[in-house]
Amino acid sequence: MRGPDLLRLAGGSLRGQPTRSGLTLLAMAIGVASVIVLAGLTEGARDYVRGQFQSLGANLLIVLPGRNETRGGPPPLLGATPRPLRLEDALALERLRTVRRVAPVVVGNVLVRHGGLEREVTVIGSTAAFLEVRRLRTAQGRFLPGGDPHRARPVAVLGARLKRELFGGREALGAWLRVQDRRFRVIGVLADTGQALGLDLGDMLVVPVASAQQLFDTEGLFRILVEAREAAQVAPTREAIGQVIRERHDGKDDVTIVTQGAMLSTFDRVFRALSLAIAGVAAISLLVAGILTMNVMLVSVSQRTAEIGLLKAVGAADRQVLSLILAESAALSLLGALAGLLAGLAAIALERRLFPGFPLALEGWAIAFATGAALATGIGFSLLPARRAARLDPVIALGAGR
Repeated sequence: MRGPDLLRLAGGSLRGQPTRSGLTLLAMAIGVASVIVLAGLTEGARDYVRGQFQSLGANLLIVLPGRNETRGGPPPLLGATPRPLRLEDALALERLRTVRRVAPVVVGNVLVRHGGLEREVTVIGSTAAFLEVRRLRTAQGRFLPGGDPHRARPVAVLGARLKRELFGGREALGAWLRVQDRRFRVIGVLADTGQALGLDLGDMLVVPVASAQQLFDTEGLFRILVEAREAAQVAPTREAIGQVIRERHDGKDDVTIVTQGAMLSTFDRVFRALSLAIAGVAAISLLVAGILTMNVMLVSVSQRTAEIGLLKAVGAADRQVLSLILAESAALSLLGALAGLLAGLAAIALERRLFPGFPLALEGWAIAFATGAALATGIGFSLLPARRAARLDPVIALGAGR
């Protein structure tokens, strides 16, 4: 039996059983499409997180109050440690040789009012260095002034969305805001940069750090952002920061210093675990498709007993009958994989159009793995019915078909 004859017979058999063939195609397509989409989601999330960290700069270190390793949990918030971070700690870090910028940060939520409108927003207290450390840009006016960070100046910089909601199309520079019981004059508006690591930068108000400390009645800092001069100096800078804090805190290691590399490593572990979970989902999907393929082939063999007996009676060898059944399953698996590939590509293209800020990644390994697994599963699960067909006795098969 020649190859073209084998393909013609396999195609005719599939066309003769459209319902069962269609169900098998659907199962294979769902399995392949799920692998492609889920792999694209994982890699897209990984790329998104890396982009978020890169937007903060490559040399960033974050100093948080509280020792995560000894407390067994996340660093506490304001005032929850015996020795909170203070503004003097941040100023001491500025004197380190490997440090370019230091931005102390105080964070809280308050009501902001202007012209009869009010919003509860996140207020960030910091210094002029915060603009460069966080890679922000001003769209109008200027950022916080430099000078003595202990000086509580009544000036503020608006996020882009906060400006639109409080002022609309009107000019905001020079206007006065009521922030709780204090008044602040708007000196600048930030460019619209969207969200970064869950913080909506467009919906925040930035004030001098001393003003924020008075506003929230605290001397402690939420955290200190430190920018090293070079990426190669991040590790020594981390050690130097720890030494300075120990000297200022009576020899105690009561802060947690987080680097971008450590945070990215944590996220990579999470994404690796997610990739394994996706592999499990794909395996289950393809396993179901393989079982369905096996059932379709078993039914096909039982219904075509007389046909198989006739083939063997005219001289077809066991190997040729085996090849015929496997060719049918391979054709089903390949068509299902192609349908799943097209569905997966369409889903990724649609997602990129609807959510351009979080595009799914198109991974070549996922396409190759899903297609190869579909073929292997379809052919592997068809070995049992193929062997059963090959072992049929032609006389008994012809008699059973009458």
